[in-house]
This record gives sequence, C-alpha cells and structure tokens, in this order.
Amino acid sequence: MRFLWPLALLGLIVPLAAIAAYFWLRRRRRKFAVTFASLSLIRQAQPERSRWRRLVPAGLLVAAMVFLVLATARPQALVATSRSDTSIILTIDVSRSMCSTDVTPNRLAAAAAAARKFVDDQPGGTRMGLVAFAGSAQILVPPTDDRGRLHDAIDGLTTSIGTAIGNGVLSSIDALARVNPDIAPSTVRLTPAQRHQDRFASRYVPDVVVLLTDGAATTGVNPLDAARQASDRRVRVFTIGFGTTSPSPLVCTSEQFGGDTLGPVGGSGGFTPDLGASRRGNFLQIDESTLRSIARITGGTYARAASAAQLERAFRDLPRRVVTVKQVRELTVYLVALGAVLAIGAVATSRWWNRFG
Repeated sequence: MRFLWPLALLGLIVPLAAIAAYFWLRRRRRKFAVTFASLSLIRQAQPERSRWRRLVPAGLLVAAMVFLVLATARPQALVATSRSDTSIILTIDVSRSMCSTDVTPNRLAAAAAAARKFVDDQPGGTRMGLVAFAGSAQILVPPTDDRGRLHDAIDGLTTSIGTAIGNGVLSSIDALARVNPDIAPSTVRLTPAQRHQDRFASRYVPDVVVLLTDGAATTGVNPLDAARQASDRRVRVFTIGFGTTSPSPLVCTSEQFGGDTLGPVGGSGGFTPDLGASRRGNFLQIDESTLRSIARITGGTYARAASAAQLERAFRDLPRRVVTVKQVRELTVYLVALGAVLAIGAVATSRWWNRFG
C-alpha cells in the first residue's frame, strides 16, 4: 500500500493526542481521588455504568478519526485484475505460406479452427479482437464480446503475399488503444515521462496480444522495433510459431485466395504454386529467434506448435498466463465509508446507553 498524499498522515496526531489525553486525565483522577477519606463515597457518587460502556463509544470515535485521516491521504493498493477487464487481440499470419499442407488440411484452416475454439473458451465479458497480417496488417475486428462477429471474421480469412510481423504487432497496439485509454496508439511518439513505469503498479496492462505466424518477416516494420513499442506501452505479446520444418505443397481453397493470386486455381478448387522458389528460400521456416525476442521484450512467452493438436494446446495454455496482472486501486472511498460507519456507531451507542441519563 502507498499514499498519494502522505503528509495528510500528520492528521493521525489528533486521535493519538485524544488517546494520550484520556490516559492522562484518568491518571490525574486517580491522584485526585486519594485525597478523600473514603473511596466508597466516590464510588457511590459515580453513575452505575460498566467501564466498557464508557470506552466503546470513545473507541469507535477514535477509530473513525483514524480511518478518515487515512482516507484523506488517498491510499492505493495493488489488486488482481478480473478476466472481464482483459482484451485479447488475436494476430494471425495470413501469408501465402499458411496454405502449406504439412498440417491437415492446411495451416490456415487448422489455425482458424484453433482460434475459434480459443474464442469460445474465453469467459463472458472478455473482449477479443482480430488482426490479420501478410504484406500489411489490418484490424478485422476491434475488441468486442460479440463471438459471432469474431467467428465470421476468422472464417473469412484469406491469404496474401508477404509477412509483415512488425506491422501486425503495431496494428494490435492500435486495436487495444481503441478500448484502453492507457495504451497510446502506435502512431503516437511517447515521451520519456510516458515511458516511465510506476514501480508500485503492475509492469503490464491487462490487455495482451497473441501473435501466430508460420514464417519470418519479409517486409514492413522491424518486428523488434514493434515489440519495443509494445513494451513501452506495457502490452505483452505472446508468440506462437506454427508449422513443421518440412516443406509441403501449398494448397489453398478458393475461399482462402486473396487478391494477388500467384497462379491458376487447381482442379480441386485449390491453388498449388511451384515450390521450387520456396524451397530455395526460407519463408516457410519459422523465425523462432525473433519470436522469442518479441516475447522476451514485451514480457510474454513463446510457444511452438507443429500440429493442430499442439496449436490447440498452446492456445489453451494462454488464459492462465494472460490474467496474472495487478492494477492500482484507490481505497479512499472504502476508508471514508468505514470511518462514517464507526462514527455513527459511536454516536448511536453513546446515546443508547445514556438515554436515561
């Protein structure tokens, strides 16, 4: 716990002074009482009230004063953030390599199925958004609790040329900025003061990015530069590398085509490009080093999935990681309420026990 106005704690001198005055007067009365020849006369002169009935109202009043002074100092504490306060952005690679058939039926279809299940597994109130990236990145669904809208967007994913991982991270930041005023858009240049993190508060905001890719960045913003932007905004990025290390034919369904088709549609309604160039290149190979670095820079974790089952497991493990966030809550209103209750209790008990006085 900390206090925004610690100097207000000097007000605790008042209740402490009241307690000291009580004991001083009590001691003085005892010295005064011994001057009488008979102590029984003093006892007979005192009202017939038990000692605790005299002390309870005074004690309640002093306690009320203490809590009201503490409230004036504006105390803050760290409390666990509930899941309903979390926004999760699914950032999915839709580059042409996601048509690889090393995962049945292909990577994009398997990723879409796992993403739909991940969306359905989130508790009510958790907002989710969808970002897709290939040669560029686009916010398909801003953070929302409309699961049907998310399903439609996932089912409608289409592939394109290029892999702009960094742009995917920046677009995810922008998606979170729409619902969390504490997150600045990627286009805003942060000052050193804005980058300063309150050591008392949690290192991270409750909102996170889950980025899935099957390759390496081929265009766009440097992924590590984008990760640093996320880190400056206290946004964690959890990365997942999806696919095997064995090149397989790229077979896209007609629904998975983008606007920059590389060749004719196959007889089965799919597109199978020549893998000669792809085998000579590395766009089918996951850049695990970069994905690990993104996770490390932002405070997330990296997971590797070489099959649909492993991908579902990677998604299933994410909720346990993303909710371990604490936020600052001010306790002033609670202390004021408690102080008011104690003060009312002091007045009520005093008047009740003295109603016949």
